Amino acid sequence: MAAAAVIVDGTDRTRRRFVDGLRFGDGLRAMGLSKAFLGWPVVRQLTGNDPLGRGAAAESKRTRSWTARTETADAVVKSVCPYCAVGCGQNVYVKDGRVVQIEGDPDSPVSRGRLCPKGSASEQLVNAPNRIKHVLYRRPGGTDWERIEAEQALDMIADRVVESRPRWWQDTDEKGQPLRRTMGIAALGGATLDNEENYLIKKLFTALGAIQIENQARI
Repeated sequence: MAAAAVIVDGTDRTRRRFVDGLRFGDGLRAMGLSKAFLGWPVVRQLTGNDPLGRGAAAESKRTRSWTARTETADAVVKSVCPYCAVGCGQNVYVKDGRVVQIEGDPDSPVSRGRLCPKGSASEQLVNAPNRIKHVLYRRPGGTDWERIEAEQALDMIADRVVESRPRWWQDTDEKGQPLRRTMGIAALGGATLDNEENYLIKKLFTALGAIQIENQARI
């Protein structure tokens, strides 16, 4: 006796083939549900090697495919945070000549790998699209900034130092006691200067006769 025909999605099938198809579909659905259940983070946490759910059990397939920027960096450069006077150490990760990540330096005796929110966001400061990367100068009485070359700015600073030192020089006081100082030059160092740089700055400005020599870390 001929098997009864069944129409499924516009295709003629025998009853047996139709039933086999249903069974096959049920198997696929069961496999899918089983796979989804076993992939549930709670199940992975209870059945795997991560009972606290802080590692592999909490990772998704997408998360496992990610790679940290620190792992693909070409070099790691030691640096110091440019913000406050604490001077936290930083590891600067560089790839293809560009800073890709900045993290705390665990070897730093100052911060021991820790960074505040501002220090942790230093990479955004380095790669900010609106970061000023050239010298700006506003003339006396002016309202606008104009761009000048770094060499020109250094020459202007040197000319002002040479002019200000003798102009404001004090050789002796009203009693004839020696002073040998200039009141027209002052120095304010930044927190990212190390001991060697501060030593050289102090030597330079003392030799010029300046007495107003300070550093942000002291203030």
